[in-house]
Amino acid sequence: MMKSKLLKKTLITSASVFLLLVAVLCIHIYIVTRPKAPTAATLAMARIDIKQPITYEDAYNITTWMYKQQGVDHVLCNAAMDNIVFTFHPALVDASAIAQQFRTAVHYEHAVRYIPTEKEMQGGCPVAATSYTYKIYSFFRHTF
Repeated sequence: MMKSKLLKKTLITSASVFLLLVAVLCIHIYIVTRPKAPTAATLAMARIDIKQPITYEDAYNITTWMYKQQGVDHVLCNAAMDNIVFTFHPALVDASAIAQQFRTAVHYEHAVRYIPTEKEMQGGCPVAATSYTYKIYSFFRHTF
C-alpha cells in the first residue's frame, strides 16, 4: 500500500515536471521565433554583385568606400567572385540604398544587390524544412 502511494506520487510529480518543462520549451520557442523590429544593436548582412571584373586594387577601393558609409559595420570585397558582402545596421540604413549609392558614387552601373529567393532562404536556414525541430517551430508559428 505504501509503495503504491509512493509510486503514484512519484509518477504524478514526474509527469507534472515534464509538462512544465514542455510548456517552458513552447514559450521559449514562441518568444525566440517572433519577428522583431530592428534595434540599434541589430546587424544584417547583404551582398552586392558587381557584373564586371574587378581587380584587387578595385576591391581595396570599394572596401574603403563601403566603410565610409553610415551604418556599415564590416565589409568583405571578393575580387575573384566580383561581389561585396557587408554587415550593416538596418535601423540606420537600408542595404538597397547603399547599393544604389555604390552604383552612382563608385561608377559600377551593373552592380546589383543580391536578394535570395524564398527557396534559397529556406535552403540556407540551419533548421532544414524536413527536420523535427522545423516541424515543431512551424506548428507553433501557425498555431500562435
